[in-house]
Amino acid sequence: KDYVNPGSLILSAEMMLRHMGWTEAADRIVQSMEKSILSKKVTYDFARQLEGATQVSCSGFGQVMIDNM
Repeated sequence: KDYVNPGSLILSAEMMLRHMGWTEAADRIVQSMEKSILSKKVTYDFARQLEGATQVSCSGFGQVMIDNM
């Protein structure tokens, strides 16, 4: 359905990268996630809690994160 927030999966990958010693890549993921949420382009679960948010799909949020890297 391309609907669910991918945050937990993305942050699991971030923890794996950090465990492997790839701290620069892990840091970039965290920074991108923070920028994406602050931009208020988020999936439905965040959009209903953030005033003025733009709801995007799961893949849309992934694209927002890529754009913020």
